[in-house]
Amino acid sequence: MHRLLFIVLVLLALPLTAASAAERPQIQEFMLKNGMKVVVRPDHRAPVVVSMVWYRIGSSYEEPGLTGISHVLEHMMFKGTTRYPGGEFSRIIAEQGGRENAFTGRDFTAYFQQLAADRLPIALELEADRMRNLRLREEDFRSEVQVVMEERRLRTEDNPIALALEHFNTIAYPLSPYRNPIVGWMEDLEALTVADLQRWYQRWYTPSNAILVVAGDVEPQEVLRLAERHFGRIPARATPKQRKPVTLTSPGSRRLELSLPAELPYLAISFQAPSIATASEDWEPYALTVLAGILDGGESARLPSELVRGQEIAAGVSASYSAVARLDGQFSFGAYPARGRSLHELEAALLEQIARLQEEGVSTDELERAKNQMIADHLYQLDSIFYQAMQIGLLETAGIGWQKLLEFEERIRAVTAEQVQTVARRYLTEPRRAILHLNPISGEQG
Repeated sequence: MHRLLFIVLVLLALPLTAASAAERPQIQEFMLKNGMKVVVRPDHRAPVVVSMVWYRIGSSYEEPGLTGISHVLEHMMFKGTTRYPGGEFSRIIAEQGGRENAFTGRDFTAYFQQLAADRLPIALELEADRMRNLRLREEDFRSEVQVVMEERRLRTEDNPIALALEHFNTIAYPLSPYRNPIVGWMEDLEALTVADLQRWYQRWYTPSNAILVVAGDVEPQEVLRLAERHFGRIPARATPKQRKPVTLTSPGSRRLELSLPAELPYLAISFQAPSIATASEDWEPYALTVLAGILDGGESARLPSELVRGQEIAAGVSASYSAVARLDGQFSFGAYPARGRSLHELEAALLEQIARLQEEGVSTDELERAKNQMIADHLYQLDSIFYQAMQIGLLETAGIGWQKLLEFEERIRAVTAEQVQTVARRYLTEPRRAILHLNPISGEQG
């Protein structure tokens, strides 16, 4: 089981022949009587299918003291049911020539299988069984929570950048539940019980809180028939009503200085920014997306050309923004100073680049270059069946809707230079800003 970032990096991409938007079949949506949504994206270019079950539950739903519980439950979902004991799920999928895994994010937990198209009924039968019949045994829990703790040690506590960014998130998101790590705080993992997991499973793993996404060589009506057969019999059960988390529109400038055993110093700067789900004006997230591409969309982008090759003040620099989230997110920068340059020098140079863009705007050439690259990347990624299903699930669990997937190209093309400058001025501001300095120390000092 892997977290979202690792899944997205791999994407299990299927090399298919590119198809134009006009050639791609339309997505179809259905709703079962028990409240489970079914979204189908036919793609007949290869006899394969990706089946995903997404639950609207992730780390941003977790209560204080229960951080990491969604991720631990993801692990426990592979420990079996009465009908299919531990290990049988994975054995059956492998026996059918498929592969499967799961991942937890801030707004979701998702499970997927990648199979020959005629094996789809097997995947749906197995997923429906563990949606309602999971066996949560104490001995399985004790071993699996140790696995998650070790995952945390390897990926976070033994990784100085990851550890620094985890602490940084607590000030970058002052009140937002996005401040908590997906894997959970170690103290919460140590206190977690199998009874906690049982309550979490009963509360959130229900058809009305789930979305079945199927992409590949399938017919929508046949997928609906299979979904009704396997999931439609599961009784509907209401989930707790969720209050929208409190957010601070402009929490004020924050700064974190950390000294950790690390090889290199590191700078991070984040600005609170809206997502598609939270933006007051619907064009803003697309303008922010283009802004990230102008700043860090290849070697010709502003930051690498100005700070790495031009001033030679940065050894590496990046800008990132994700429009797909159910709450406000961050427009973020990360950078390593060049040899002989300090974090304070690098910070000043990076902030100067932001101020310059806010004052001068962007040229027509760099705007079009960034937009063309984004659209080309998007269309290329759509040649992966896995990516198609992934994007649908992310949009659905963020409360945005899969329809936005079909609008992406048009919305990016419509972004103007004035809109890019406007969002830079509106959101890359000091009251929305948090800054991290990671200063290396030797292991003996730590």
